[in-house]
Amino acid sequence: MEKTYIMLKPDAVKRKVVGNIINRIENKGYNITTIKMFNLDEEILKEHYSHLVDMPFFPELVSFMTSGPVIGMIVEGDDVVQGMRNLMGPTKWVEAMPGTIRGDFANNTTQNLIHGSDSVANAIIEIERFFG
Repeated sequence: MEKTYIMLKPDAVKRKVVGNIINRIENKGYNITTIKMFNLDEEILKEHYSHLVDMPFFPELVSFMTSGPVIGMIVEGDDVVQGMRNLMGPTKWVEAMPGTIRGDFANNTTQNLIHGSDSVANAIIEIERFFG
């Protein structure tokens, strides 16, 4: 059974759409095997978003991601990494189709509600990073 890391961002918690998103994940047939709410700090964000640290928008991203709690999940299922990527929709919310999480709920590219691992290899790394 394949595993992926999913994180509901602070905007999902603030906007009270966590239940809707979890419902979509479960309705798709995936299993949430581990879930926790926690706060992020700049150190872990520099590690998690190491490919973005030098981008001019990185301080805004850190400010947003530390603005409230996130919900981390380990989600399991057949081809769950790609399946969750499809369910989430593209990172740029304006490209996300209706029926996807971002297409239905997001209204900003930074505050786009959800993060999901982009490969099985990164899922292993991210699960270790956030769940030990």
